[in-house]
Amino acid sequence: SLLWVARPGLLFQGDKQSSCHPLSLSWALGYNSSLAVHSLAGGEDRVLLYVCSHTAVIHDILAGRQYHLQGHANTISCLCVSEDRRWVATADGGPDPLVVVWDTFSGIPVRTIFDSHPGGGVAAVAISRDARYLVTISAGRAQKVCVWRWTSPTESPVCSIELRPEFGLQDFVVFNPQNPYEFVSNSKTQVIFYLWVSRTTFNSVVGHFSQSAFHFNNTQALTGTSAGKLVVWDTARALSLSEEVQVWPHSTKATKLVPMQRSSITVLMVLESCIVTGDVKGRVKFYNGKLQLLACYSHSSVGPICSISFSKSPPEPPDTASACSSTGSQPFTTGLIHQILFLSLNRNFILSTSDATVLHVATDGTNFEKVMEEAKKATTAIACHPRQALLAVGSHCGLLKVWDYQQPKYLVSRIFTEAGIQCLSYDPEGILVSMCQARSFPKEGLWWNCFLVGFAGCFLAAGFTDGSVYILDAISLQSCCEAFRFSRGAVTHISFSHDSEYLATADEKYAVTVYKRVLQNGQRCWEHLAGLHSHYKPIRSILFGVQLDSDEPRLLSLGEDRQLVEYDLSSSSKDQLVISHRDRVEQVAVPLCLAWYPQFGTESFILTANSCYKMKLYNTTTKMCRKTLLGPTYGSPLEKIQILPTRSTTDPQKCYLAYITKDKVGLQILPVDGNPHKSSAFICHPDGVSDLACSYDGRYVFTAGGNDRTVLKWEVNLNALEAAASLGGEDLVPFYSLLEGGREGEFFRELEDYFYYVQLRSQGIDALETRQVSTHIPLEEIPSVMRAMGFYPSEEEIEEMINEVKFSEYVDTGEQVTKINLGDFIKLYINHRPVFGLSMKAIRRAFQVLGYDNENGDKVIDRGDLLLLLHCRGEHMTEDELAQCLTALLGRHSVGGRFDLDTCDPSG
Repeated sequence: SLLWVARPGLLFQGDKQSSCHPLSLSWALGYNSSLAVHSLAGGEDRVLLYVCSHTAVIHDILAGRQYHLQGHANTISCLCVSEDRRWVATADGGPDPLVVVWDTFSGIPVRTIFDSHPGGGVAAVAISRDARYLVTISAGRAQKVCVWRWTSPTESPVCSIELRPEFGLQDFVVFNPQNPYEFVSNSKTQVIFYLWVSRTTFNSVVGHFSQSAFHFNNTQALTGTSAGKLVVWDTARALSLSEEVQVWPHSTKATKLVPMQRSSITVLMVLESCIVTGDVKGRVKFYNGKLQLLACYSHSSVGPICSISFSKSPPEPPDTASACSSTGSQPFTTGLIHQILFLSLNRNFILSTSDATVLHVATDGTNFEKVMEEAKKATTAIACHPRQALLAVGSHCGLLKVWDYQQPKYLVSRIFTEAGIQCLSYDPEGILVSMCQARSFPKEGLWWNCFLVGFAGCFLAAGFTDGSVYILDAISLQSCCEAFRFSRGAVTHISFSHDSEYLATADEKYAVTVYKRVLQNGQRCWEHLAGLHSHYKPIRSILFGVQLDSDEPRLLSLGEDRQLVEYDLSSSSKDQLVISHRDRVEQVAVPLCLAWYPQFGTESFILTANSCYKMKLYNTTTKMCRKTLLGPTYGSPLEKIQILPTRSTTDPQKCYLAYITKDKVGLQILPVDGNPHKSSAFICHPDGVSDLACSYDGRYVFTAGGNDRTVLKWEVNLNALEAAASLGGEDLVPFYSLLEGGREGEFFRELEDYFYYVQLRSQGIDALETRQVSTHIPLEEIPSVMRAMGFYPSEEEIEEMINEVKFSEYVDTGEQVTKINLGDFIKLYINHRPVFGLSMKAIRRAFQVLGYDNENGDKVIDRGDLLLLLHCRGEHMTEDELAQCLTALLGRHSVGGRFDLDTCDPSG
């Protein structure tokens, strides 16, 4: 086993092997600053452990390497590390929570505990000093505490106990380092002490409790508070490891309240013979066993401390003479007390703060080195440079950072204090920077960098939550002009035209605004052109394209109002944005995203995805729906799509689509045909994906996690995607599997019977001539067979199905198709039918909308109102059509070829 031969450093040895998955996590930017950051190395090494969304990351800072501990489907809610830094336990919060114990030497998950706390997940976890036991506390109101011997294969906990709601939400737990049978947890108002078979509770409230720790004297425990005090808990006697655990007397009491400082204590831990605290002012203090101050580490740039993690092994102690000769420039107590601290501690440490900063502090105190500084609020916007390995990341805290994702390393940043960044877009064309612009850059040598990449895109546009739009230099992030403030709400989408002559934005007030580059005083600059409230529901996409008969740009917007709007940019003038076309693209579903479909033939298409898991192709000129196709079905509809830039020069027909759903990222082989094996998806951000971007060469896909404040870099393996599609079968094989019972099932045989029965009916049921058996049926019979199979399309859906087949060859041959075979009918049925069928719940919901509450509080609908709605609203039915339907549904016979609607009893 690798566990027996694993040694420190093995994790990063050897070359990284290529993944067998279409998408594999390559790098993680940002981290969850509400959880602890741990140091896994000793001395001067900087190996950190932290959490990014549902992944734990082991990051070697100096070597620029990451290893990802992947296995959770939900966001990781807590983690802990053993004393020797070898074992890491991670737990998540979600419907099916996992607790996973990892070996940090090899990266192997050595134990997975399933359904440890079903429902709400895990709120806190701790590992004993001997690394034999885990304690977990469930989240939610009815909390449960479980102790696990994770080295044992048993699935059940060693012991467990349920806590009363009045104890508050227990969100911190720690073992007694000298006794693995004893641990303590606390909420904001309650501290609970445990032995494995009993517990004692206390109701002392002094401010809000933050963290607790056992004193190294084995008779006391400490709890930090928001009032800057330490509560000292005393037991009647010490417990040793050799004692048999029986009944612990309920004699633990809060014996002392020690005021330590005025500011809130956020971190409390015991390290060897020192007690260590961290507070909201960024100070780290060391005390002896009598709570006498030994040293204080502080720095003006350090924010409220969330966690402190000491290195695994101490570095060599400094020379005594040099330590005693230190001057007052050091930010902490020096001299003899500092030397005493070195003799007892002598370990560097890592600080993480609530403002998403990680710092490395050497024990000589001469340097607070900033290791990471990430977004403090939701990361909502990402954009890839069109020709270089650069990634721009924007967040709601106003932080804009540019990364070289190939290295990877941070290059430049800028903080906007007025508002948060909502969306980003690089200029695809690139304009050569003039000499006067170059000289205005603040850093020496920056002009040469900008000159070299000037043709690769020199603008970066940013939309903000206050409605402002900034156009920045893509290298220095300096503003190229004054900010525009023409949007009344947050800017949700932003995009450049292909020739960089136009910039368009959409905002949360349903308006589209266009900016244009103009020539003023011999220089090119940006100005506001016009804006228009073109939608009455949220805008889901804005998209620039190119006119078919010229190189002029065209602009489209898609809204939840089901409207696809195209604007006439050439006819638009100052403060007047002209609409050239407005088309309704959906009847029931809500369109969610939009993209230009690659040119696979003569006809050009626009690709959309809707809330019913369907993808549709619309002719770019007529806006006619030409195809409806089954899209990826991975728990939620597609939220955003992008055509992956092609890397293959030998086969231009090889195209792929990158997409995100609510919590997943995936790839789709093009052209889309409804084959489920041509798509693959992976969980990326369990709490929700906010944005998607693709690298210029198509090798990487990036996802932003919104509130989890992380950005994940995914490496693309198209060979794995193609292999999975090949294994799924060719021709109709993948579609047979989507039918109930498959190719040999009763459903397929029934479909065949209906298919041939329609041929009989089309030739005449009473015909005496010899039957002409065919493999095709007329297009007019498609609705009848669809309804016979349990799919009841609307009249508009019927028209789309018939047109899809009728005009499938028209562009190439100029002729219309008049019949369809069984194989094509199966594809048509699978692509058009509702993904989850027609449920009784949906029917009840429809009648709840149409009906009203009677005197008993029940939802009812008047017969006359129902008939009036069927006659006059939506796809209204004629009286004959309605009578025919009710005759079939109610089993009644018409009189004289008519059905009396006035005497109809719908309850029958």
